[in-house]
Amino acid sequence: MEGRDGAGRGRTVLARAQGHQQAATEAEPSAHDPGALVSARSLWLTRGGRAILQGVDIDVQPREIVTLIGPNGAGKTTLVRVLLGLERPDKGSTLRKEGLIVGYVPQRFEVDRAIPVTAGRFVALGRRAAEEEEEETARALADVGAPHLAEHQLSDLSGGELQRVVLARALVRRPHLLVLDEFVRGVDYAGEAELYTLIGQLRSERGFGVLLVSHDLHVVMAQSDRVVCINRHVCCSGVPESVAQHPEYERLFGPQAARAFGLYHHHHDHHHDLAGEPRPPGSSSPLDVG
Repeated sequence: MEGRDGAGRGRTVLARAQGHQQAATEAEPSAHDPGALVSARSLWLTRGGRAILQGVDIDVQPREIVTLIGPNGAGKTTLVRVLLGLERPDKGSTLRKEGLIVGYVPQRFEVDRAIPVTAGRFVALGRRAAEEEEEETARALADVGAPHLAEHQLSDLSGGELQRVVLARALVRRPHLLVLDEFVRGVDYAGEAELYTLIGQLRSERGFGVLLVSHDLHVVMAQSDRVVCINRHVCCSGVPESVAQHPEYERLFGPQAARAFGLYHHHHDHHHDLAGEPRPPGSSSPLDVG
């Protein structure tokens, strides 16, 4: 009898624990940020029985550069597609600013060499109105440092030149939000650094927000206001220095990655604590970063 009673009590405790876990999983998501360009809450998505997104929350604010990092298969590109409305989640919701214009640079862009098209014409195809073609195309190419490529055939461009032209095509829409999904693939390290520096400059000049997906952790994070580390769920987020010191970052990318990030020093007139919160000038803490 005692054995049965003990087993019964054990099952009851287990059932209660499972109930609490389920309740936590199904808890009401927090409200969307109405000031964000795009805001997502409790995104869940499964494909073929495999979880791709698990309760993901994310916001991108105006004029903010948010970098999304994570290992292969972490769900980064899927999350971007959900945020842009290209894919529907199983659960959760996404709120986009009314009238939001998005400039999108995809992970891969293949040029069909059988189709003759100049870089200038390719950029113009992304415009929103025909009458804006000449002025906006010239401005977009100038802004990415490629005005001299306007009459060049797209198929003749180098990897770095092509990426600048594809970026110009996204800019010609005059976006509120620029989304860049691994857009420097095939570009050498020096070219990567130049392109990411360019993104920071364009953000300052044009005032758009940026959602950036990449594996090039150190170069990208150096240009970011906030980093979100994802592996199906959000592992950690905050200013670059705090994310690089987070245990989840080291677990995903290894201790070498965490140490290598120390090569980048972000100079502020203030300090951040490990939660990414700024400290007033003159204050200090052994846990300060950056």
